Amino acid sequence: MQRNVPRSAARVATGLVMAAALGLASLAHAQTSAQTSTQTAQAAQPLSPTLSQAAPPVDPTFSAYSLAQTCKQKTDNVAQGQCVGAIRGIIHGYQYGVLLLGQRSALPANETQRVSLCLRNVQVSSIVDEFVADAGQVNEDSLRHTPAEVAVLGSVHMHHSCN
Repeated sequence: MQRNVPRSAARVATGLVMAAALGLASLAHAQTSAQTSTQTAQAAQPLSPTLSQAAPPVDPTFSAYSLAQTCKQKTDNVAQGQCVGAIRGIIHGYQYGVLLLGQRSALPANETQRVSLCLRNVQVSSIVDEFVADAGQVNEDSLRHTPAEVAVLGSVHMHHSCN
């Protein structure tokens, strides 16, 4: 199946999907462990994360398609607030993840910089416009099956990577 995605975006998205999957697996493990420990005070063994589990289905209310549609509504203040809040949250979460990864594991030289975003003096409105423009180049069905986080980070990384 050939998708209507530029090659550089596809490479970025592949790396981001792997990073997001690892982050989501860690988060899911932490949440599952916390729920298990609060529900059962006598838990015999902690749950161990498995990366071989299939990715959860895309939440249709927060797919790349739904976020792009929300961000296109320039005259709706509520939609713009939701759009900006979502994009800021995705970017901040990713940047904290990169920071944490850089502090917690031994990465090869310049690896942290390769996955970092350079967003000094970049307005959120320009990031929104770039995301909407990039989403417009991808077919609608692909956007509906792509998590918003992956699409936003792919777009931002394509326009604002540090390398």
